[in-house]
Amino acid sequence: MSHAPTSLDALRQRAGSVLMHTYTRQPLSIESGHGVWVRTDDGRELIDLVGGIGVNVLGHAHPAVRQALSEQSARLIHTSNLYFTAPQVELAERLVATAFPARVFLCNSGAEASETAIKLVRKWGRSRRGGATGMVVLKGGFHGRTLGALAATAQPRYREPFEPLPAGFVHVAAELDAIAAAAGEGIAAVMLEPIQGETGVVPLPDELVAGVRALCDERDLLLVVDEVQTGMGRTGRWWAHQHAGITPDVMTVAKGLGGGVPVAAVLAGPRADVFEPGDHGSTFGGNPLATAVACAVLRTIAEERLVGRAARMGEYLRESLLSLRSQGVPVATVRGRGLMLALVLDEPIAAAAGRAALGSGVIVNAIGDSVLRLLPALTITEEEVDEAVRRLGEAFAAVRAEDAS
Repeated sequence: MSHAPTSLDALRQRAGSVLMHTYTRQPLSIESGHGVWVRTDDGRELIDLVGGIGVNVLGHAHPAVRQALSEQSARLIHTSNLYFTAPQVELAERLVATAFPARVFLCNSGAEASETAIKLVRKWGRSRRGGATGMVVLKGGFHGRTLGALAATAQPRYREPFEPLPAGFVHVAAELDAIAAAAGEGIAAVMLEPIQGETGVVPLPDELVAGVRALCDERDLLLVVDEVQTGMGRTGRWWAHQHAGITPDVMTVAKGLGGGVPVAAVLAGPRADVFEPGDHGSTFGGNPLATAVACAVLRTIAEERLVGRAARMGEYLRESLLSLRSQGVPVATVRGRGLMLALVLDEPIAAAAGRAALGSGVIVNAIGDSVLRLLPALTITEEEVDEAVRRLGEAFAAVRAEDAS
């Protein structure tokens, strides 16, 4: 079957017949990409500030990713986990070196990583906590769409169509008193995201994260940190929990790990490392192709010092977005860390602004009525930030003009 360029209308019609209607897609057909830029079917070039929802940490078609794909695919793509392969071991070593002493389970997605973490907690609780297997999870969090991960996600719009969900999860506000009150009998762990991305890029205060760590130590609970969206240098540290100066017992990783290739990981510190042969598995998890690419991504982030760059460029992007106020854009604030930011508006025009932004040549992600989520590649330049913000200004002007007409 040919993969030649296809018009948006033709592609939309074909997709409607053969793809499940699980996504509300933007009116955009992307043909190719380079860096933070993408090219559409009609030849337009747009600045991508969404990056595959935080996946494309090196941007589109980065040479390191392309080279790793080419070289490894010519050598060995898949073997299963019945044997050893060097890329898999190297990836685990590189992850541990950036994080904390741990052993690693490799899988394919953030949801799979969440499921793995849940299974670790339940086995640990059965053997170390007198059979306690419950987890305290935070309202506003998002941990995936498989049944276990969904049960850990305290957002009714995702949960309700698929209930009953697995039991054992207590959803509480992101407040230390509420977490402490819930972390009683039957609880084995607390699970949190350092920045809640799906509900509008809402950072947890460092003091709260540190307080939860202390609470878990005091009550002999595991702390599970979901770094699926916040990791890989995006917030200006390798892992967002490092801003709080703490070490989790379990950490989940995905999205940016493969720079666009599906791969995920779970790191378990010595306390939580309870899996034995036969407890868990994944046919595709940690295959040579995905792990070779992930090694290239980690190596490139380190060699190009992109973690520190994410912190600097994030501040530049933050200040640039705030400057839109001078053009009459209703900017309430810009929240987040590094290159994981939300442009929060005083007016409920996020969806309209997102649509207008496409027309102005920039891709953003509207969340709810008044938030635009921005997750650009860590390689974005000041010049590209300037151009993206200029185009956003045009988009907001178009929204105002439409409202006035």
